[in-house]
Amino acid sequence: MAPNNYSKTYKVPRRPFEKERIMHELKLVGEYGLRNKHEIWRVAFTLSNIRRAARELLTLDAKDPRRLFEGNALIRRLIRIGVLDETKTKLDYVLALKIEDFLERRLQTQVFKLGLARSTHHARVLIRQRHIRVGKRIVDIPSFIVRLESQKHIEFALTSPYGGGRAGRVKRKRVRTAAEGGDAEDDE
Repeated sequence: MAPNNYSKTYKVPRRPFEKERIMHELKLVGEYGLRNKHEIWRVAFTLSNIRRAARELLTLDAKDPRRLFEGNALIRRLIRIGVLDETKTKLDYVLALKIEDFLERRLQTQVFKLGLARSTHHARVLIRQRHIRVGKRIVDIPSFIVRLESQKHIEFALTSPYGGGRAGRVKRKRVRTAAEGGDAEDDE
């Protein structure tokens, strides 16, 4: 069994009652259908770690082997998840990333953008109820970061009623009562 990881995944804001920040966070929560501010803070924390790494690499010499190796690895990883454009392969562009770039890559947002759900909130419910799969795997985590190559494989799960699976409990019951009701009328 692997050892437990006790490191924090988010960082709370320094000033808890800053009006502009609160309004901006509230707008993001509504726009991307997030559950709470922790989801924003978690993305902001990962973004700050990525930006810190990029800043540290920018202080090194341009021909430094560590800057070349780690910088290319960082940029390649960001391009693979679709946060960075393939034309922008410099560390300066990493510093220009925003929280919205990462929120756009969440499975919840992608399901809504592909038209599988009526809203981001509906997309979250579909994901949690295991109706969505990415490739062959059913994913039930709304914050799942979708890679560029996986984006075209987002669809309804084969076991889901939306994907041609068995009908839901309520629909099966309605069909059964309708069938029994039709038989009862025939008997009379």
